[in-house]
Amino acid sequence: MNDTLDNHQRSMLNGLSAKFIDRVHNRRGDEAWIRSLLLDASTLFVPVWQGRQLFDGGDTPHPVLLRGRDISNLGLSVEGAVFLGLDKGKAYFALDLTEPGAPDPPEGMDARGEFRDLRAMSPLLEPEESGLLAYARAITYWHQRHRFCGDCGSPTVSSCGGHVRLCTSKDCGRHIFPRTDPAVIVLVASEDSCLLGRQPSWPERRYSVIAGFVEPGEALEDAVVREVFEETGVRVRTIHYHSSQPWPFPCSIMLGFRARAERGPIRLGDGELEDARWYSRTELRSEVELGKLLLPPPISIAYRLLESWYDEGGTARLRDLGSSSWVPLPERPWGKTSP
Repeated sequence: MNDTLDNHQRSMLNGLSAKFIDRVHNRRGDEAWIRSLLLDASTLFVPVWQGRQLFDGGDTPHPVLLRGRDISNLGLSVEGAVFLGLDKGKAYFALDLTEPGAPDPPEGMDARGEFRDLRAMSPLLEPEESGLLAYARAITYWHQRHRFCGDCGSPTVSSCGGHVRLCTSKDCGRHIFPRTDPAVIVLVASEDSCLLGRQPSWPERRYSVIAGFVEPGEALEDAVVREVFEETGVRVRTIHYHSSQPWPFPCSIMLGFRARAERGPIRLGDGELEDARWYSRTELRSEVELGKLLLPPPISIAYRLLESWYDEGGTARLRDLGSSSWVPLPERPWGKTSP
């Protein structure tokens, strides 16, 4: 990728961003307007069940969106649906069908399709599709995790089209807003080499760039320096922002950076990685072509960072190396957090 692209152009290349939808934030508090959209025959609902989304069974799977009449025919209700926004005058809502303790989706949903993991399906989707599903997954996950007030323990209720939860206690009345966990992800380069590592839980041969969560009271640049040093013992010298990507697995925003460091010995420090290595462009190409190295999926910002560095070499493009990406593992059980 040409690094002269501006940040908006870069974000257009990173997947899972619902950039096309107008969130109409100034009308979320208009209950009558939200109600009218819920009852509009053209409104589409994104069904979510245990963090998974509905896909048809075709050779090229497509997301299945429902209309109000579909939901009514299944004996379900649109109550509690979360307003996502408008696109070309049509409203979109996320509808969480997860029932506590229920092992299966609601009866009749199997005739519509199969609930599948967005992380595995996203490479097959159009950017608008993956962005919409990611948005729906993230906001419904937040609702699942905030059914009770963190201050007094009282139940909470949805408000403002699903973008606020209100504590029902008259003595508390806390307003709870959606939060996104910031995480830094960085391509560290030294001369003609880049630094890649692998976690023990990843598929065999998969390596990626370094990443980690930002801690309280920490600047993003400081988080980059700390994470790289903690995981590999490498000291970063210069840092430049690259682009960002929402990562709703379960609720992160990946903040991408490019950094330079002096190539030196690697010391695995905090147990996050089981291995880390310096790869020259020649070594990376050879390992990928021989099937000894699996790269992150092209939809991810990790791939974008690696691509921007590799393509600067001028002799080849990373995408020309062919299919070399790892297949994502099934996500952890609903309610578990994962980086």
